[in-house]
Amino acid sequence: MSSVEGIVVSNPTPPPGYGPQDPQQPGQYGQPGQYGQPGQPGQQPGQYGQQPGYGGQPGYGQQPGYPQQPGQYGQQPGYPQQPGQYGQPGPYGQPGQAYGQPYGQPGFGGIPGNLAAWPNRVGAWFVDALIVGVPSGIGSAIAGNTNNSVLGIIGLIFYLAGVGLAIWNILIRQGSTGQTVGKQVLGLKLVGADTGQPIGAGRTFLRQLTHILDGLACYIGYLWPLWDEKRQTFADKINNTYVIKL
Repeated sequence: MSSVEGIVVSNPTPPPGYGPQDPQQPGQYGQPGQYGQPGQPGQQPGQYGQQPGYGGQPGYGQQPGYPQQPGQYGQQPGYPQQPGQYGQPGPYGQPGQAYGQPYGQPGFGGIPGNLAAWPNRVGAWFVDALIVGVPSGIGSAIAGNTNNSVLGIIGLIFYLAGVGLAIWNILIRQGSTGQTVGKQVLGLKLVGADTGQPIGAGRTFLRQLTHILDGLACYIGYLWPLWDEKRQTFADKINNTYVIKL
């Protein structure tokens, strides 16, 4: 304590670490203040640790001031994957489907874009008529123009073979696969308009019966696909069927 012109002035006692008795400054070489501890004046607190002023981001992890963009190194932001695209789940957990529902799946109710042209249908009918008509015609010719019992039996066999081929080709084969031999040759298929699938033997039989209506009034029903939007005969309209091109 000293006195200047009668005024008593008290010398303050310096805090520990700031006097001449302790020349080593705090925050140096392992002293408090290094690596995030309070350091000497001028040293930035938290050096080599958390950088101040950068939102509390680590200094040597994510760069301060440059927050990681969402979706970085994964899905890019701004280009979200469309729900349901390429088989991904759609919104609300529903399975998605790319490019709409293809024809031939259950629940189809629209008009397919690959309806068979009328000349192709005629060509398929002609092939099927040959398959059935040749053996039947041979049998009828033999049985009807001979009195020989053996030839008569041979003619009957040919005729029955034609009937059997008709049942197999038109009812069984077409009912299960949608194609007779003629339709397969021309690349056609008979399907239900409601399902896009083959219609079965029973429904195919009913369709064959309703072809009777197509033959009335100069076969107008068979010509109907020429100008009809759905390219259907009367039998197709009654049985709700399409003939499509594969």
